[in-house]
Amino acid sequence: MAAKRLVLNFPAHLLDQPITYQLVKSYDLMVNILRARITPREQGRLVVEISGKKKNLDAGLKFIADLGVEVQPLAQDVRWREDRCIECTACTSICPTGALSVKRPEMKVSFNHQKCIACELCVPACAYEAVEIVF
Repeated sequence: MAAKRLVLNFPAHLLDQPITYQLVKSYDLMVNILRARITPREQGRLVVEISGKKKNLDAGLKFIADLGVEVQPLAQDVRWREDRCIECTACTSICPTGALSVKRPEMKVSFNHQKCIACELCVPACAYEAVEIVF
């Protein structure tokens, strides 16, 4: 199974089209929407993780590119610097996916990269710069 994290930019004329539905239905892909911003009659932007068989993923991405959707790889990633962490747990309470969590009873912060959606909420919460965005 192949997976890609992508940024999809939709032009105004495609905003009312069921494009993600077509990726699921016609190409047998799983589409996990990580972040979305849609301005009616202007533009749309989805940050997604799309997964499925490689040939289906390639065909689905060609389909949306042919429609006029701009497809870019998600260039940012989150890095947790364990050496800078003082276990204050400020980041864990705002992490929407549980990628940053507290191991109990040790009260030790841990980071699960697979759960992270790069929402960046943890970055300003950490006064010790233990969480950083990598481009």
